[in-house]
Amino acid sequence: MSSKSYTVRRDVPEDIRLELSAYHPILQNLLHFRGISTAIDAESFLNPNYEKHLHDPYLFPEMEKAVGRILKAIENNEKILIYSDYDADGIPGGVVLRQFFNQIGYTNVENYIPHRHDEGYGLHLDAVESFKENGTDLIITVDCGIADANQVARAQELGMDVIVTDHHEPGAVLPKAFAIINPKLADSTYPERILCGSGVVYKIIQAILQKNRFDMTPGKEKWFLDLVGMATLSDMVPLVGENRALAYFGLKVLRKSPRPGLQAIWSTLGVDQRTVSEDDIGFSLAPRINAASRMGHPQDAFDLLNATDLVEAGRLSAHLNKINDERKGVVASLVKEIKKHLRARETEGELPKVLVFGNPEWKPSLLGLAANSIVDDVSRPIFLWGRNGDSLIKGSCRSDGATDLMALMEGANGAFTQYGGHTMAGGFALTNEQVHTLEASLNKAFESLPEKDAITSVFLDGKLTVPEITWDTYRHIERLSPFGVGNPKPLFLVTGGKVSAVKQFGKERNHLEVIYSENNKMIKAISFFSKPEDFSSVPKEGQSVSIVGTLEKSNFRNYPELRLRIVDIIES
Repeated sequence: MSSKSYTVRRDVPEDIRLELSAYHPILQNLLHFRGISTAIDAESFLNPNYEKHLHDPYLFPEMEKAVGRILKAIENNEKILIYSDYDADGIPGGVVLRQFFNQIGYTNVENYIPHRHDEGYGLHLDAVESFKENGTDLIITVDCGIADANQVARAQELGMDVIVTDHHEPGAVLPKAFAIINPKLADSTYPERILCGSGVVYKIIQAILQKNRFDMTPGKEKWFLDLVGMATLSDMVPLVGENRALAYFGLKVLRKSPRPGLQAIWSTLGVDQRTVSEDDIGFSLAPRINAASRMGHPQDAFDLLNATDLVEAGRLSAHLNKINDERKGVVASLVKEIKKHLRARETEGELPKVLVFGNPEWKPSLLGLAANSIVDDVSRPIFLWGRNGDSLIKGSCRSDGATDLMALMEGANGAFTQYGGHTMAGGFALTNEQVHTLEASLNKAFESLPEKDAITSVFLDGKLTVPEITWDTYRHIERLSPFGVGNPKPLFLVTGGKVSAVKQFGKERNHLEVIYSENNKMIKAISFFSKPEDFSSVPKEGQSVSIVGTLEKSNFRNYPELRLRIVDIIES
C-alpha cells in the first residue's frame, strides 16, 4: 500500500466566514472546502428544491422525438420491450419504466435483462432477433445501447424502432436509433452531464407527463424516486446539482416507500426503513441487487423490486440474501486460490511490478471483487481474467493508487481487444493468444510510465477532540448528506486521546473496534474487514494515537450510536 501523509485544510478566510455566518463554524468550513462560499449557494446545496434543481427534460436534443414515438406506440397499442442492464442502476431503471407504463394503464410491455455471464453487457443480436419473433415494435434501452450500433441497426432493419437511453460515453460511431437520450452526446445541451441510467429514465417519464398525464395525479411520479435515488447512490455519479436532488429526495421517498420488495429487503437485513441512509444503499442493498446478476439470476432482483405482494417479496428477499452469501463464499474461495498462486510466485523470487492471474473457470463478473480484496496486500496493480459464457476472455484490474491503470493499459499496445475504466479500477477483454503475453506486456508498459510519488497526500476537513464528538456536531455535518462521489464524507483528524481497548468483532472476528478516550469520555471507532496491523500505527491499549476518520450514526438493532469510522490510525 502506498504511504499517506495527512494535511488539515487551512482555516476559512474571514470574509467567507462572514458570508456564511448563518451556519455553525464547522459547517462553514465544510461548505467552503466544497467550493461553496456564498449564502445563496449554501442555501441551494443544503436545501435541495425539486422544482428548481431538476432540469427541463426537453433540454435533451432528441427528447421530443423519443416522447412522440412512445406516445404513438401507446396510441397504436404497439408492443414495447424494455431492455435494461443487469446492475443496480439498470434493473431499478427497468422497474421504474415498467411501473410507469402500468400506472398509466398501458400493459403491452415486456422487460428483458441480459444474462451477465452468458450474454454480457449491452444489446445482443440473438436477443434482438427474438424480440422481432415475439412481436416487438419498439425497444427502449435502459443504461445501455450507446455502444451497440450493429445491434440497433439490425433491430431497425427488422422493423423495430429503438430508443436508446444511456449515460455512458458515446464512441466514435453512434447507433442509428430512432432517438438517443444521453446527456453525454456531443450536441447535448442538457445541464447535468453525469446522470445515472435510472436518472435518464426518470427524465423521460417527466417529459411524457408534460405532454400527457394520463390522469396520473400531479406529483405521483415522485414515488419513483425511491429507485431512482437508489440507482443514483449505487452508480457512483457525483452527488452535486441534479444528482444531489435526485439522491436527496430519493432517500426521503425510500424511507417511506410502500414498495413491498424494499420493505422486505430492509426487514431481511434488519434495517429500519425510516432511517435508511446512503451507506445502507451502498453496502447492503446495491450489493444484493448486483449479486443476483453476478451469480446468474438478474431477473430475481427485478422481480423483487417489481413485487406487489409482501409474501412473494419476502421470499425473493430471502433468496437474494442467500445469493449474496453464496457470492461472498465464491469470492472468498477465489481470493484464497489467488493468494495461493501469489505465495507460489513469491517463492520463485521477486514479484513483477504488475501481477496477472487467470483461470478459464473463473467468472469475470466476480473478479473485480476479488481484485479489491487483494490489491492492498500486493501493493501493485493486479489483473485477473476468466472466461464468460460465450467463451470470451474478460477480466478486471485494480491499483492501490500508485499506478494509473488507464495509462498502463494504453501503454500496453496490442495487449487487449477492449479496455476501459479509470485510475484505480478497470475492465478488459482479450484473446486466447494475448493471455499468454499479458503480464510481460503490462510490465513492459509499466517501465515506460512516469515515476509517481509513492506518498499520497490526503487533505482533512478539520481537527476534533473526543469531547467535541457530540450529536450536535454530527447534526451540522449531516446537513451535507447524502454523501458520495463529489461530496465525500468529511474526514477529520481526532487527536488527544488514548486507546482504551482493541478487539475484533463479528461472526468471523474480521472487523476492528477501538475504544478511544480522553478525560473519561470515550468514543467507539470501527473499521470493517480490518485488523490492527492494517493501519499506519498499530493500536495498542494505553497508547496515545490520532485517528483519521469520519463521524457516523449507527442504527444497529434500532439503537442510535455515534461513532467513528476509521480511515487510518497514526502516531500522535
